[in-house]
Amino acid sequence: MPHKMTLTGSATGPLREYDRYVAFDMREKGSPSAPKGLKKSTFISYTVFVAKKAFNKTGLTKKSIMHEKILVQGEPTLDIPIDECPGEIGIICFQITVLPNKNDKEANESNDKKEAKQEVSKAQQEVTATKQEEKQQPVAKEENKDAETVQPEAKKTPVQEKKAAPQKKQQPVQPKGTQDVVSFDDIIVPEAFLKTRPNPVKTEEVIEFVKRTGQLDKPLTIEKGSKILKDGYRRYIVAKTVKMDKVPVVYEH
Repeated sequence: MPHKMTLTGSATGPLREYDRYVAFDMREKGSPSAPKGLKKSTFISYTVFVAKKAFNKTGLTKKSIMHEKILVQGEPTLDIPIDECPGEIGIICFQITVLPNKNDKEANESNDKKEAKQEVSKAQQEVTATKQEEKQQPVAKEENKDAETVQPEAKKTPVQEKKAAPQKKQQPVQPKGTQDVVSFDDIIVPEAFLKTRPNPVKTEEVIEFVKRTGQLDKPLTIEKGSKILKDGYRRYIVAKTVKMDKVPVVYEH
């Protein structure tokens, strides 16, 4: 079985186009320490080769690839001519995914907080307006008395909605149908899955769901005992991207 590699980062050189594929350079820093007596590694440069069809699906361009953070999964190769592979190691890419930008994530979180404050402020204003209406209405007439009996119910509505809001945000610990929670590192991915390319748009939707809720939208399907992945490779990729230690699963007997 060929050795699999995973790289994360941005391109360090311009995009180069060929007949049926594109290529770009990346580099990653080695471990900060090494066993005693051995020299520690520094930066290692890679040249990544991606099929044009797979690259176009990511929505990347010659300019954006220099700034976007990407995830590359593939295997090393020594069969590429040296003039096309300036990096120390050539990587044949089986899967490429654009990772969310940190600044975008912070901006989304900031917007969510602003919307939450606006909702609370609106509820408080409704409560205040209801109290003022109660004070202005006469108490002498029977019709007003009947109205006063109805108004407390209207008064309670914003408060009840305000109290109910936190309950709506409470999410179940795991997605519906989960039978067990296992360590991510224990799951074995078959070779057939590693050669597939999940739709990056749908993958990004699952990543955003995990950011909002802190959990996957569906459990992975694995074989009980061997823990071989049977279904849910897209969510496996998402769990790896967001660095989940444990994942929800259902068993296929």
